[in-house]
Amino acid sequence: MQYISHYTSPLGRIALFADDEGLTGLWFEGQKYFAYSVEKGGDEESIPVLDEAKHWLDIYFSGKNPDFTPPLHLKGSPFQMDVWEILLTIKYGSVLTYGDIAKKIAERRGINKMASQAVGGAVGHNPISIIVPCHRVVGAGGNLTGYGGGIDKKIKLLELEGLDLSSFYVPKKGTAL
Repeated sequence: MQYISHYTSPLGRIALFADDEGLTGLWFEGQKYFAYSVEKGGDEESIPVLDEAKHWLDIYFSGKNPDFTPPLHLKGSPFQMDVWEILLTIKYGSVLTYGDIAKKIAERRGINKMASQAVGGAVGHNPISIIVPCHRVVGAGGNLTGYGGGIDKKIKLLELEGLDLSSFYVPKKGTAL
């Protein structure tokens, strides 16, 4: 069975989805790929995993690093799962580049090279935003690229975590990278 709940964050309304195993989705409403990986429908209900995810978000949006991860039930291809597992290792207040993640995947798979663009596709389809911290992935040279919730939200999330964005390239509205 699928359960749905909502959370009002300082950056906008968030929809949370869970099943009996764990959290299956967390998106800002209107975010790119919103709810693409979850079943349609479900009961608006308070269950422990959704309550735990909301508690995690309360701590996070208060400017603190939550010291736990709610139960997750990620569903994706083996490649996506590898990428999302690496995202979970990016420490609060830190970033990795798409290239860094590509190198880690190549090492795991015993190959010479992995395309950063492939990593970007998996990062972009991360179904559990914020908790699986795709906002902590930046482009080469510190370019603040790509975030399904919008670059403005990515900037706010990184600032909330205490990152000094003065050394990052922040594109101006309407500027393509």
